Amino acid sequence: MNEINKEEYAPFYSGYIENALNSGLSLLDLLKENKTNTLNFFKQIPRAKYLYQYAEKKWTVLELLQHLIDAERVFAYRALRFSREDKTPLPGFEENDYVENSRANQRDMESLINEFQTVRDASISLFTSFNENDFAKIGLASGSNMSVRAVGFIISGHSIHHIKIIQERYL
Repeated sequence: MNEINKEEYAPFYSGYIENALNSGLSLLDLLKENKTNTLNFFKQIPRAKYLYQYAEKKWTVLELLQHLIDAERVFAYRALRFSREDKTPLPGFEENDYVENSRANQRDMESLINEFQTVRDASISLFTSFNENDFAKIGLASGSNMSVRAVGFIISGHSIHHIKIIQERYL
């Protein structure tokens, strides 16, 4: 299951896949561990940093967490469509538009943390329902092939990526 071919995802996602595979965990174990790590990480961020931006036009910590939530919903939807062998090509999504329209900075951290937990629990439930055949299924998103298995690793790798950015540039 941890063997992913480069044909299963667009090169854009290689950093996320690498982050995920470096854990050495199975996909389901990684989704669970990453949920705990992500929740614990955001819970320890000082309130004074919630609206911090390290540069003009960069997202705040609250917006970054909302971005993780929104992106996970999009990726989980892709995994569902691909697993059901829906051959309809799926468009990309403009993450900056999502953040701009999210009103994340008007929310409190606790509500975003609760939403992240709910979304991740739903993703874990979805990926638990897949069998080995489902994980290998391929769909088309943003003009590139993507496997169900790759989507799962991208979800966790994406979270790892943004936690690293927050640690380096926000805290």
